[in-house]
Amino acid sequence: MHTKRLVKGFGMAALAMVIPFAASAALAQHEEERHHSDEGQITSDVHKALEHKRFANVAAAVHGDEVVLTGSVEDYAAKEQADNRVHHVHGVHGVDNEIQVGGPSVEDAILRDKLARQLSTYRVGYGTNAFNAINLGVHDGVVTISGTVYGPTDKSDALGIISTTPGVRDVVDDLEVAPLSPMDDELRIRLARAIYGAPTLQKYAMDPANPIRITVINGNVTLSGIVDNKADRDVAGIKANGVPGVFKVTNDIQVAGNGRSGM
Repeated sequence: MHTKRLVKGFGMAALAMVIPFAASAALAQHEEERHHSDEGQITSDVHKALEHKRFANVAAAVHGDEVVLTGSVEDYAAKEQADNRVHHVHGVHGVDNEIQVGGPSVEDAILRDKLARQLSTYRVGYGTNAFNAINLGVHDGVVTISGTVYGPTDKSDALGIISTTPGVRDVVDDLEVAPLSPMDDELRIRLARAIYGAPTLQKYAMDPANPIRITVINGNVTLSGIVDNKADRDVAGIKANGVPGVFKVTNDIQVAGNGRSGM
C-alpha cells in the first residue's frame, strides 16, 4: 500500500513537471512563429518601400527588426532616401546602410571647388546668405561640411546641394544651426548694415556670394570669408566692433591669395 502511494505520488510529480515544460515549449513555438511572421511582414514592407527605379540595384536583408541595405545607387541623395524610407517601415528598429554610391568619379579638388561655388550663392534672395559660414573638406569623394548657418532651412538646402552633386560618395555633417534669438537677429541686421555700408566694403555688397560672412551666437560675432586686402579685413573688424550690443568680435576673414577654407 505504501509502495503504491509512492508510485502514485511520483507519477503526479512527473506530470506536474511535464505540463510546464509542454507549456513552455508551446509558448516558444508560438513566439518563433510570431517572429517569422513579423519578419516576413517587415521584409514585404521594406521591399514595397524600395519600389522605385532609383533603388533598382539595392538589396535589403531583414534580420528580425534590423535591415541591411546593400547594392548601389547613382548619387548620395538616393542612398539617403533609401535609408530614410526603410527607417519609416513599421517594425524596423535599425538600418545598416552599406549601399555604394556609383556615378562619375570626380577629383577631390574639382569637387570641392564646384560645391563651394554652389554653396556661396545658394541662399541669395532669401536674406540669409551673408549669415551662412560654411567650411568644406573633400577626401576620396567624402565631403565634410562644417560651420554655422542661420536656420534649419539653410542647412537642409546646403545638404541637399551636396547630396545631389555627382562625385559625392558620402557626407559627414558637422554643420551647426545658430540658436533662435531675436536679439541676435537684430545684431545681424545692424552688423550687415555697418559692414556692407562702409565705403571701402560696399563693393562686396554687390557680390551675391557675400565674401564677408557674419555669424552671431548669443551676441558673439565671428567674421569669415575672403576680401581683397588686409585693409578691407581690418575695416570689417572695426565696423563690427562698433555695433552696439556686440559682446565680442572674432575676425577670421582671409585675404585673397593667402588661402581659403570656407565661403
